[in-house]
Amino acid sequence: MKTGIQGFCTFVIPWLDQGIQKRTMKSFYVYILCNKRNGTLYTGMTSDLLKRIYEHKNNLTDGFTKQFNLHSLVWYEMHKTFESAMTREKQIKKWNRKWKLDLIEKSNPDWKDLYGNVCEDPGFPLSRE
Repeated sequence: MKTGIQGFCTFVIPWLDQGIQKRTMKSFYVYILCNKRNGTLYTGMTSDLLKRIYEHKNNLTDGFTKQFNLHSLVWYEMHKTFESAMTREKQIKKWNRKWKLDLIEKSNPDWKDLYGNVCEDPGFPLSRE
């Protein structure tokens, strides 16, 4: 069951109560936002992807993403450690633009906003490593 509150998604995860699988380890995410296909890109890192993208979408923090209206989550990956995510974020930030575009195109060729997918999937990836 999914409910939306001003663009923020919440959901019930029935298998958590059943003890089938629990997320006991903290996860970290590296993500890319854009304003349109092949538009301005922003690479970031967070431990709470849903919350952080919500903040970007609603311009709750001043900065680059607010200035350039970067609200579409077009790529992300999960990491098990802060160090791994930080290393990957720094790596991607050093890449040239073409490499970043290729990374997005490989997993999201239509440049769909993935935020809705993350909100709707209570089993949203436990790991991409």
